Amino acid sequence: MRHRIAVVGGGPGGLAFARVLHRHGHHVTVLERDPAPDARPPGGTLDLHEGLGQLALDKAGLLAEFQALSRPEGQAMRILDPDGTVLRDWRPRPDDRANPEIDRGQLRDLLLGPLDVRWGREVTQVVPRTRAGVLVHFADGREETFDLVVGADGAWSRTRRAVSPVTPHYTGVTTVETSLDDVDTRHPDLARLIGDGSLAVYGVNRKLVAQRNSGGHVKVYAQFRAPLDWQAALDPADAEAVRAGLLTLFDGWAAPVLDLLHHGTAFVHRPLYVLPVSHTWPHVSGVTLLGDAAHLMPPLGAGANLALLEGAELAEAVATGPEDLHEAVRAFEERMWARAGRWAEITTAGLERLVGPNPAEALAHFDRVQPS
Repeated sequence: MRHRIAVVGGGPGGLAFARVLHRHGHHVTVLERDPAPDARPPGGTLDLHEGLGQLALDKAGLLAEFQALSRPEGQAMRILDPDGTVLRDWRPRPDDRANPEIDRGQLRDLLLGPLDVRWGREVTQVVPRTRAGVLVHFADGREETFDLVVGADGAWSRTRRAVSPVTPHYTGVTTVETSLDDVDTRHPDLARLIGDGSLAVYGVNRKLVAQRNSGGHVKVYAQFRAPLDWQAALDPADAEAVRAGLLTLFDGWAAPVLDLLHHGTAFVHRPLYVLPVSHTWPHVSGVTLLGDAAHLMPPLGAGANLALLEGAELAEAVATGPEDLHEAVRAFEERMWARAGRWAEITTAGLERLVGPNPAEALAHFDRVQPS
């Protein structure tokens, strides 16, 4: 029997789920609210871990293509003191493939392949029904029924409401993102400062991170502890006002470091929200979650990796597991909760160290997790 299966959300986890099922000969409908793949910027770069994201791509038959696109040199990491002193300058070995970087847009295009994606289909509600399947409501008033609906629709998931009343809460840490284009030509001093991968500078309750993407593009993240409404007096559309506010927050830091903010082109406010560390829910027949919809955690390199692997594992469970679809999903949920709970604890503790009162703890955290 062929099940009617839909995944809500065309991010890494949802696409990995659909792509692995497609490889097993099963059709999946991907419901994505964006009207087209290029409707908005795809985001920054991701480091895909050997035992997580790369494993998922291997299950999808895409590992070789990923390796051709990825940037192993992007694993490099430099850490500076706010006065500009270089504290660490770690560079990967030429054969190091533990956590190579890939742009989110490149990963999305790699996963899309032959998938059936319905662009511009915004889901407003998912309603489980005992025997008649799961009813999906769309913003345009239409409805459709599926046997299984997988919520891979991120932090503010509409699908989550079908299984859990829990909503994300603010961590007390805010990120403001900006970017630099054609950095090697237009800002060669900053290019040298950043190196081949990422640069991090840690201060008291704040940090600056610059991360190379492909094509000379750099994402810059100013992260700090602040009230949720810290920018209430600023016009977010006024780049110069936001820039001035950030420069005040990082006052006294070395001029070359502050140039990351001086040369930023636009600023996007991204407060960090999380779900409870051990978020679970009573199994609901016909509906499940993965990725940020299931276990939103601080962005410390685990979220996209977990979403990819969960998508691949759920697809395999559906394609090759018990004949009872819902038994397969229930078993997947138990495995996902256990692993995600461990990572949520790790990333929550990591955020406390990396954006905390003692910058030395951030450096110690790097030394613990970075290979020698």
